[in-house]
Amino acid sequence: MKITYEFVTGEVSEAEVDERLGGMLLDLDRQQENNDRKETRRHFSLNGMDYEGELFASAEDTERAVEHREDMARLHSAMEALSPSQRELVEKVYFEERKITDIAREEGVSEAAIRNRLKKIYSRLKKFLI
Repeated sequence: MKITYEFVTGEVSEAEVDERLGGMLLDLDRQQENNDRKETRRHFSLNGMDYEGELFASAEDTERAVEHREDMARLHSAMEALSPSQRELVEKVYFEERKITDIAREEGVSEAAIRNRLKKIYSRLKKFLI
């Protein structure tokens, strides 16, 4: 049986081998080809993907996201230090985006009273955040 080898340089060489050895070499080549096919089905090249697109975040975005997450965790822990009524006021002003005048009218107090409450809340939060 003749076995043909092609070298990297493009040179082709043929060798005469025993039938049994030739059969083993052909089986090994077939097994290698099957393994290569299996591996390409399971894996894909990162070169084919958009590196800065949806699949991968840039390092800057990741750093900013981590900082934001840490800031939010600190804010949540600082909010836990507030009384329930203070937390409720912060939620109304910042999360529900309600006007101070509307809150004051609803609670039956002056705008100045709400602003003073907010100042106390700011100073209390400042202790935890700075």
